[in-house]
Amino acid sequence: MTMQTTTTQPQAPVAPLRGARRPLGQDEVRITGGFWGRRQGVNGRRTLAHIEAKLESEGWLGNFDLAAAGTLPDGRHGREFADSEVYKYLEALAWEIGRTGDPALDQRFRAVVSRVAAAQEPDGYLNTMFGRSGQGARWSALQWGHELYCLGHLFQAAVARARTRPDADDGLLSIARRAADLVCREFGPDGRDGICGHAEVEVGLAELSRVTGEPRYLEQARVFIERHGRGTLGDIEWGRSYFQDDVPVRDAEVLRGHAVRANYLAAGAADVAVDTDDDALLASLRSQWDRTVARRTYITGGQGSHHQDEAFGEDWELPADRAYSETCAGVGSIMFSWRLLLTDAADDARYGDLIERTLYNVIATSPAPDGCSFFYANTLHQRVPGIPADPDAVSPRASSSMRAPWFEVSCCPPNVARTLASLDAYVATADADGIQLHQYTPAEIRTTLADGRIIAFDVETDYPARGAIRVIHRTDAGAHAPWTLSLRVPAWATGARLRVETADGTEEREVETGMIEVRRAFRSGDVVELDLPMAPRLTAPDARIDAVRGCLAVERGPEVLALESVDLSPSGVEDVGVVALAAGAEPVERDGRVWIDVVRPPEGDAAWPYRDAAGRPAPADRASVPLVAYHEWAERGPSTMRVWIPVA
Repeated sequence: MTMQTTTTQPQAPVAPLRGARRPLGQDEVRITGGFWGRRQGVNGRRTLAHIEAKLESEGWLGNFDLAAAGTLPDGRHGREFADSEVYKYLEALAWEIGRTGDPALDQRFRAVVSRVAAAQEPDGYLNTMFGRSGQGARWSALQWGHELYCLGHLFQAAVARARTRPDADDGLLSIARRAADLVCREFGPDGRDGICGHAEVEVGLAELSRVTGEPRYLEQARVFIERHGRGTLGDIEWGRSYFQDDVPVRDAEVLRGHAVRANYLAAGAADVAVDTDDDALLASLRSQWDRTVARRTYITGGQGSHHQDEAFGEDWELPADRAYSETCAGVGSIMFSWRLLLTDAADDARYGDLIERTLYNVIATSPAPDGCSFFYANTLHQRVPGIPADPDAVSPRASSSMRAPWFEVSCCPPNVARTLASLDAYVATADADGIQLHQYTPAEIRTTLADGRIIAFDVETDYPARGAIRVIHRTDAGAHAPWTLSLRVPAWATGARLRVETADGTEEREVETGMIEVRRAFRSGDVVELDLPMAPRLTAPDARIDAVRGCLAVERGPEVLALESVDLSPSGVEDVGVVALAAGAEPVERDGRVWIDVVRPPEGDAAWPYRDAAGRPAPADRASVPLVAYHEWAERGPSTMRVWIPVA
């Protein structure tokens, strides 16, 4: 593997010092429309304002004002980690300002930063829950207090601002540096021998080190990573694996415990491994990713099958109706996968595949079309119709059966917001010889390779509605110096075709799945078109996933489809649990939707829910019903829903 040293930092959330790939930032990639462009627009116009209004009305922003006034703890609102939601909101704002240059958003950003700055202590300490008379002492509750976790999100917000507006005079980077300096003094090799119960500070410190060039921040991230697995935190009913404090990170075999914590820690460990040249740690993280994807990930890309501890289950423990699949775990999974993609040219298509699956079926599922209500958890089987959330109330996180405007623990709305605002930076990468396209969306891509060659092309596509992706070159700069355009062919896209149209003629061929390459001296007007087969397909689970054995799911392109009771109502059936796929049924596209034949068993319940295996139920009525994209479920009111459908 060739690992290159990066000399410039992109306008992107992740900027490793070396790697097989260099991420192209917002200043090099601009999403111009389509599926993700529409969602970015809603995020910028509606979601950010909604989040700020809730932070204000719930008092979480006001906590900083109380801290500055010296009146805490009286009047403090929210959980111990409420500060972090303000920082994630600032990060989302920073990326959105970088994307659009909106002066009104910039004004809002500065106003919030000034309130945060006023709450910072002279030595750099910044938290509204601890450290004052009547509150717990600083660093006295590392297991559950989230002090370092909150600072990690502060650091990521400062990184976003520094990379999008390096000349800004709002002071956020200085706030972050003073806090990071304090963390290094308190928790360095000669300081407190502790870690945070919720990983996140590691990611923030590593990226802050990259932005500032301060090696102490990277070293502190490394120290925190190495301290995991020593039993530093107390044991709890779910075990120390909940905090990833049961096994050293480099000795772990799979992601385990709380799914968000696990992914954040793995992402931070990847940052440390890359920037310290720790290839053994990086190899271990790749192996952990492999097993987690193969045995502990839902068909949607969601992760976490336990409600009680928001955690991964054991291998193959993936019940559809108990899927927790927290939205934030999806964000964390993308963070981890993207970092591995940047380091490994051999497997980057696999990482890109999981990122795509998670984007379409977790990230896109959480927000409502208006961007003002969200799923916290993402079940794959809703057994009873959901209850609409009170628009003026704060909902319990996992108990909300439909999208809700805000939660007692509202980590997911700002996490979705920062992901969508920075999504341009997850589309493409570059290396010394060319450009790699990992996600497909209408976009303008303009960048310069290390040797000075200017690359300019547009991507035109209606993906995932249709599978044609056209790359149209807009410059002759590379006409006398060939370079390589690489495109990801998803693992499901068997039979994909590639067409290259130039002034010299047209070439067309079928291509294998994985990353494919087109190398030539491109001229303005040359077109490279990838045509992905988008016919709906049936997907069977591994037989070891007991909870859905004997069931099938329907997918189309990157989208998982679902059967929703709204579409069964015309036949008089209200519950998706009483129908099954007809034997031999195949999904077909008709009238812009995917349809599948189902059968309905005989009416009535038996006195005993078991029967002789030799007995067969009477033939049932057969009907064709439409499916809905999973990310669109529950948009038409309360319903039952399932992704995995039993076969009759």
